[in-house]
Amino acid sequence: MELINKKENQVTFKAEISDSLANAIRRYVFHIPVLAVDEIEIINNDSPLYDETLAHRIGLIPLKINGTLTDKTEITLKLEKDKEGYVYSKELIDDSGKVKIVYDNMPITFLNKGNKLKIKAFARAGIGKEHSKFSPGIIFYREIFDVKLPKDCPLEIIESCPKGVFGEKNGKVVVKDSSKCDFCEECITFCQKNNLEEVKIEPTKELLITIESFGQIPCKEIFTKSIDLLKKDLSAVSKALK
Repeated sequence: MELINKKENQVTFKAEISDSLANAIRRYVFHIPVLAVDEIEIINNDSPLYDETLAHRIGLIPLKINGTLTDKTEITLKLEKDKEGYVYSKELIDDSGKVKIVYDNMPITFLNKGNKLKIKAFARAGIGKEHSKFSPGIIFYREIFDVKLPKDCPLEIIESCPKGVFGEKNGKVVVKDSSKCDFCEECITFCQKNNLEEVKIEPTKELLITIESFGQIPCKEIFTKSIDLLKKDLSAVSKALK
């Protein structure tokens, strides 16, 4: 396993792993419980949005809980505004202090002069396979290819690759970063048009895996929790077969 890139809410790494196992881990991200607004009581809504649209948008605001999340967790948030302007996610208030809004400046709706918005939102635990609002993030992956250049390859082939796989060293074309190759075949097309020996692109046993978090849970935790939940279900299947 080798780390390729790391950002605040995104991690990319390569690992020797089968497609089927990587896909199973990807799918189990939607079994990880997270907190989200599950029910809304709309007391006053003078905004341009229908009640259903407003409820949908508030439900998709990522929430982070301070403490343990259980099936019985229920936290009430309030939003009340009567000033002209945009209504932002940060205006959802939790008096208990247990919930943090991950992204403060997500616009919910707009109020004109004299308009009012007053709601109560009830946040509960859920999983992504029930509704996307309970998703902590996503995992996606692709194959890593081994790229081999023919002899005396012209420098013009560097520009043919949209991913920047090739580079120049001592006046010759070299493979700068094969992990960027997504098998678009632009370099092969270049060779065919110029009657050159073709670039050879072959799959390796490694995958390039990217984890993106929506902010409720760190990327590393999404990956490890997904694996733990997969192991738990596989263990249950194994016991049932015995």
